[in-house]
Amino acid sequence: MPYIPHTHRELQEMLTVVGVRGLDDLFADIAPSLRPKHFNLPRGRSEADVCAFFEDMAGKNGTDTISFLGAGFYAHDIPKAVDALSGRSEFYTAYTPYQAECSQGTLQAIFEFQTAISRLFEMDCANASVYDGGSAIFEAAMMAVRATRKHALVVDEGVNPVWRGMLRTYLAGLDIDVRIVPHANGTSNLTALTAAVDDSTAAVIVQNPNFFGAVADYTDVFANARARKALGVISVYPVMQAVLKTPGEMGADIAVAEGQSLGQPLNFGGPYLGLMACRKEHIRQLPGRIVGRADDRDGKTGYVLTLQAREQHIRRSKATSNICSNQALCALRALIYLSLLGPRGLTRLAEHNMALTRYAVERLTALGDVEPLNDVPYGSEVALRLPMPAEKFISALAKKGCVPGYPAGRHYAAMGNVLLLSCTEVNNRAQIDLLAEAAGGLL
Repeated sequence: MPYIPHTHRELQEMLTVVGVRGLDDLFADIAPSLRPKHFNLPRGRSEADVCAFFEDMAGKNGTDTISFLGAGFYAHDIPKAVDALSGRSEFYTAYTPYQAECSQGTLQAIFEFQTAISRLFEMDCANASVYDGGSAIFEAAMMAVRATRKHALVVDEGVNPVWRGMLRTYLAGLDIDVRIVPHANGTSNLTALTAAVDDSTAAVIVQNPNFFGAVADYTDVFANARARKALGVISVYPVMQAVLKTPGEMGADIAVAEGQSLGQPLNFGGPYLGLMACRKEHIRQLPGRIVGRADDRDGKTGYVLTLQAREQHIRRSKATSNICSNQALCALRALIYLSLLGPRGLTRLAEHNMALTRYAVERLTALGDVEPLNDVPYGSEVALRLPMPAEKFISALAKKGCVPGYPAGRHYAAMGNVLLLSCTEVNNRAQIDLLAEAAGGLL
């Protein structure tokens, strides 16, 4: 048994606070048949026997399911070198890099990561990462509020609803007006976004591709925001930046992203990392760590935390943010992943995944009653309208070993029949053919 420092009285106090009588009540949502009181493991087994026993139990889980899930988090092949290099003890167990003389390797890796993200987004500078894509949007919003001294945010409804929910939660205690601009059948209503920006707006926040996979050009939206002295914030899918118009090209002031797709396994939801980049004039509002490169008095190159001290993150209400840590190991994995693929490799990956998605659309729409939600360009994810509820469709195909996508109706009330389908390099045409065959027997 692991050492548990709490007394029985302390445990009961905690259980009372959360409103349950005992520890077993915490697992009430799990069927009793799935909550064994003990494992039927004979005594006296060797370590090898015990490992084999639990591996056999784990093998009963369905791990051969074909999946076309996306909705902001994507399964990608991860080169073995990512695990091998990021798992080295110099990185894996390194102390937080406040003391530069002890952390040159980690600091240099973070500096190179910042450079890679800046180049990928075509922005002036980037930080050492934040926690995830949702918190990155919140931090970008707060950057805009501080920089403009305004307190209204215009947010496209096509921004991932999970991240919009996080933004709403973070802003709940602040005097900030959030104005949601409804999507237009899964696309961004550029005219409405432009009209919603006024002199009280701190930022307009969009996503490309948006939650429905739709691709748009927000250059004019950002130009209008700048004319009204507001900032343009865009959330992107990093892999697609190899082939789409970048935040820098569109004139965005701040670019953010969920970095999970860059060398991070899905891993039941984390840990992930949030990417953040901005124009140079906003760098002092950029939260979290920023690593700079300099020369010492002997002419040797050194890496240091720059522009801000540790105390900046613990100054309560006056702090730029409360980020005293970051996802440095995840950021390292992203750097290794980007370095291994390189610009051409990332481009080929994006194009390959887009081709797979188009093949899937071709096969499914050939069934007759399936059609794209709209006719705008899309990347490696697409919204399809089904002749039946998407939840029912997904449930039926999951029983056949195939998860065809994500139900948009889970977040958008009028879209119960809309399915979000995503293809990455972990999928292939044979799997898509199986999907089409299974769907054909159901639709």
